[in-house]
Amino acid sequence: MSSSTPQNGPLSGLERLAIAAIILVWGLNNCAGKVATAQLPPMMVGTLRFAFALAFLFPFLKPPLPWSKRLVAICLLTGPIHFGVIYIAFGMAKSLSPLVVANQLWIPFTALFAWKMLGETMKPLAVAGLVVAFAGVAWMSLDPHGAADLPAIVLVLIASACWAFATVLVRQTPGAKPLQVQAMTAVVAAPVLLAMSFGFEPHVVERVQAAQPIAWACVAFAGVVSTIGASALLFWLVQRREAGRVTPYFLLTPLVSCTIGVLFMGDKLSPQLVIGAVATLVGVALVALTAKKAAPPEGEAT
Repeated sequence: MSSSTPQNGPLSGLERLAIAAIILVWGLNNCAGKVATAQLPPMMVGTLRFAFALAFLFPFLKPPLPWSKRLVAICLLTGPIHFGVIYIAFGMAKSLSPLVVANQLWIPFTALFAWKMLGETMKPLAVAGLVVAFAGVAWMSLDPHGAADLPAIVLVLIASACWAFATVLVRQTPGAKPLQVQAMTAVVAAPVLLAMSFGFEPHVVERVQAAQPIAWACVAFAGVVSTIGASALLFWLVQRREAGRVTPYFLLTPLVSCTIGVLFMGDKLSPQLVIGAVATLVGVALVALTAKKAAPPEGEAT
């Protein structure tokens, strides 16, 4: 990193614009996933997302590719496992908002796995934040609206844990090039999810043929704008700044998704859901802001 690269000064207008763009794209991406899975089989949505991404990431598959057992695990966890599970959750849930909030628990999960696997310490405030975050999800899930989506929330927690585990594995894999790893993930994920879709989901061909243009637009948005565009901005930011300096802003992502969910997708917000969501995000923020050492993230969990 060059000496002229800003590190400690105020964020520039361009950096703030990049942060706002990432928050907006990731917030819209959650809504796009919900819309797409309403018309297309969830695992087919994942297949198409990675196919769109691979069309743009193919140049990064130049040999030699750094395949290893750890990288294969990362590709599986962040590809077919995470997205297969989370798109199933999106497809079965009535409301988007509780899922988006619960998905933020990948940050506390990452802190837990880093403590166990890397020996990183957790400050008392981070431990308190972790407890508050999980309590917030539990409280949110006890609301009648949230309880109706409890199975989907549980799936989101599983997907978040998978993403967090992969994030820690990435920390143990120095020198991995982010866009190359994303390309490798797409190569693994697209055929695996395609096989799972035809193996386990009914009427795949019929539903794909019947899908409206909005569903295809949502999949393309997820595959290109979110997976590639937002990630490119993110990597540019963390090359200029410490990750811990910019990542807390991304906790605003659920606000974008929940606002769209309430205004346009029929989500119902009760006081209990709001209190649980606020508690969860406060807890996640405490974990994120008190992490001993911030590592560059590999992207949003959805």
